[in-house]
Amino acid sequence: MDLQGTSTSGTSGAALELASLKLAKSQQEQEGQATLQLLESAADVPRAASANSAIGGNIDTYA
Repeated sequence: MDLQGTSTSGTSGAALELASLKLAKSQQEQEGQATLQLLESAADVPRAASANSAIGGNIDTYA
């Protein structure tokens, strides 16, 4: 019986799983950084202001 192959396979499987988890964590960190950059850039955009402040002040509630 050859038990070394089974043992080695289990070890490499754990190593592959660890590498996969590290890649997933790295991807999540990159996505988080991209999200923060997007939110920061959106905060700098000025809101469109109407020239007439009365526009949009009255809402017709009857249909």
